Amino acid sequence: MLFGLVVVIAILLATLWALKRLSGPRGAVGQLRVLGATSVGPRERVVLVELGKKVLVLGVGQGNVRTLHVMEADELPAAPSASEGRPDFSAWLRQSVERRRS
Repeated sequence: MLFGLVVVIAILLATLWALKRLSGPRGAVGQLRVLGATSVGPRERVVLVELGKKVLVLGVGQGNVRTLHVMEADELPAAPSASEGRPDFSAWLRQSVERRRS
């Protein structure tokens, strides 16, 4: 009886391993990368997401996500390095928006 239990558990683990290995990323999941986020309200955030060669500025609220802006990845201003005192994401986002307006 113990041998039968070990066989069943081994088959279950082998099946789970095979499913994990054979199921690759679906859609854009493998290409998405969150670059940063900042809170703009109690339940609202602005999120910078890299999708392939595009960068999306998304407004995320309770129950919805809206695209605020789309730009090419090379248009994205470079984030300051750690040696420059690296400000927080909200300061960097504000600075980037001001640059685009001028």
